[in-house]
Amino acid sequence: MEYLNRECMAEMSPEGFREQRPYPWKKIQNLLSDGGFSKLCENMPDVSLFTRDEGVKRAYGQASHDRFSLHYHPGLKLSQPWTDFLAELEGEPYQSFLRRMLGINSFLLTYEWHYAWQGCSVSPHCDASRKVATHLFYFNQENWEATWGGQTLILDGGGRFATHSAPAFEELEVVASSEPAGNNSLLFQRTRNSWHGVRPLNCPPGTVRRLFKVTVNTINFQVWWRKVRGKDPDGYRVRM
Repeated sequence: MEYLNRECMAEMSPEGFREQRPYPWKKIQNLLSDGGFSKLCENMPDVSLFTRDEGVKRAYGQASHDRFSLHYHPGLKLSQPWTDFLAELEGEPYQSFLRRMLGINSFLLTYEWHYAWQGCSVSPHCDASRKVATHLFYFNQENWEATWGGQTLILDGGGRFATHSAPAFEELEVVASSEPAGNNSLLFQRTRNSWHGVRPLNCPPGTVRRLFKVTVNTINFQVWWRKVRGKDPDGYRVRM
């Protein structure tokens, strides 16, 4: 089984992506095959493997990003569908898609799963400069109700805020939002104005918003130095 929809990737225009405002972004429907999406939903990693991040202090006065997090490392025990999907992400079709959309030749990918419960949010922020882009895959199927929230918001600060600051949602314009239900993903490129966030979730107790994140990292001095010290671009020690 192939998980990625090659026709969908081929049809996407890099020019249209880069011309988006306030920074390059693209909501992508059905990037995964129907069967592949279902298989991955049915075989998500168990929450017992995750770390509960709650009240973790962030820089620049930004509010904590509360969630369960699982960072991928070689040797992590995953179901066969997820093992196969990660192999596709490391393969030429997806790598070529990223090179074409982002206009870069060299990068390193890192992977994370996030599960968020009622009340969790992602305060408005711009990603670290080593991150070229982020590709978010949602795995909530169609039973996720819009009133529960969970939309990733594309925000515009109008150039009024430094990247290293903490504006509130009310100070930023919502340009677009990406629904967390169904076979949807969101690709966006990092700039000094690439503000994004998620308002507090209103889902029922016991329900979590499930997300898989691909981070496209540039190979700068920070990434190189972390590799020398046995760490991946996100700063996690590489375990075999």
